[in-house]
Amino acid sequence: MLGARFQGDNRMTRALIVAAVRTLDKIGSQQHCLDLEARIRARGLAIHELVIEPLSTDWHSPEPEDHFRSGCAPIEALARAQALIVQGAQAVLIRGEDLIKSGYSREERHRLMAVYGADYPLTQAYTDLAENYLARQNLDAERFRELAQCLFENYSATYLDSRPLDGHSGADTAGNRPEMPGAAWFEPVTALFRGVDCANPMVDFSGRLLICSEALVNELNVPRDQCIEIKGVGLRRLAGDGREHIDEIAGYDHLRSAYNQCCTMAGIDFAQRFRAGDALLETYTCFPVVPMAFLQVSGLIDVLDEMPDFLARHSVTITGGMNLARGAWNNPALNGLISMHHRLLEGDEHIGLVHGNGGLGYRQGVALLVKI
Repeated sequence: MLGARFQGDNRMTRALIVAAVRTLDKIGSQQHCLDLEARIRARGLAIHELVIEPLSTDWHSPEPEDHFRSGCAPIEALARAQALIVQGAQAVLIRGEDLIKSGYSREERHRLMAVYGADYPLTQAYTDLAENYLARQNLDAERFRELAQCLFENYSATYLDSRPLDGHSGADTAGNRPEMPGAAWFEPVTALFRGVDCANPMVDFSGRLLICSEALVNELNVPRDQCIEIKGVGLRRLAGDGREHIDEIAGYDHLRSAYNQCCTMAGIDFAQRFRAGDALLETYTCFPVVPMAFLQVSGLIDVLDEMPDFLARHSVTITGGMNLARGAWNNPALNGLISMHHRLLEGDEHIGLVHGNGGLGYRQGVALLVKI
């Protein structure tokens, strides 16, 4: 009867995140979310599941319905979840799992991550992208490396200052301080990047994000101070990815469009709220060119030479970024959404933005979460 009562009830269509849990290298618990899922199913309601695909899935195969792939996948799944709630679904689960550290041999990881072919590694692809971007900005390689170091220092300060989240979030509840990379990670791997400038996906990750309608939240008696609203999501996807599309990707007009779409949907001037200290940011930090482009297209900076001063005053991640907090292939933005959920619940800020970057950057997604 409860399912019938909810059917077609579109009076309350806010999409609310009611649980955000993860395990990282077997640390953490997902029980809080699993218990809520069980309560929902016990009421005769279905939970619509959206899956973030693992590294083991063929990168070039078609994406089945409600399956999502690339670093933008979690933001695309969040947009789908929000749309499903507006259309009348009562509960949507986004789940992703990838045992990057323990589930693959070194050879398997390298083979599966060579999405542009064995002769064109991701590090070289992003170097070519960064060089194109630099030419547009009239900056040389030395200045780029200086700005990359400013970014890494910004990530490091956040990472070392990061506090454990609540027990079921998957953070280190023992209070152990994070460890910084060893000396080898500071050596160059391409003409523009050091190991610390690149994403480090060596982690076993499993995460769940449970989104419910406001009607179901009321029925379950979930306290409002434990809910975060999906306020806006912006997405853009170019026609192609890889070497042949670098020139179009490097313009980042599609990222600007995704950001503007998200802010317009949410009715929020994020840059203004961030500068005022009422917002948090989790940029996608796989390679320095990506957060550089985000800071510029979002209006947080006008030109790259403003970055050092900006980074000295503002944290551009809440985790330490993919470089230090690590991310499991297609799941870093899911990890970011989970972290943002808890930081908003626990902190004074009211707004959180999470960015997703897919492939070499041909997919872009931006999500705004707000405290209710």
